[in-house]
Amino acid sequence: MYLDHPKITATNSGTEPDRIERLNRVYGYAVALADVAGDRDFLAKLSHLHDHKGTLIVVWFDEPDDAQKAFFVSAWKSKVGDESANVEHEIKAPGA
Repeated sequence: MYLDHPKITATNSGTEPDRIERLNRVYGYAVALADVAGDRDFLAKLSHLHDHKGTLIVVWFDEPDDAQKAFFVSAWKSKVGDESANVEHEIKAPGA
């Protein structure tokens, strides 16, 4: 069992707790897509998910490939996400 899940945060999560719920659903959706694709590196690369006013920010430890980025775009565009393609990817600097 994988226990080192990414940190999940959202702007205004204190007053809008549904944002965290949405990120958890999106995370599960993206992980399922990676699993079906046989992507064994996906979880180890993932650092943090953040919802900033309707934009999903995905922070990675290592550069994701195009398929890994697409898992989150698909999840965010779905009914469990924001239904938009507003997804940004960032690389976490070592030691940061």
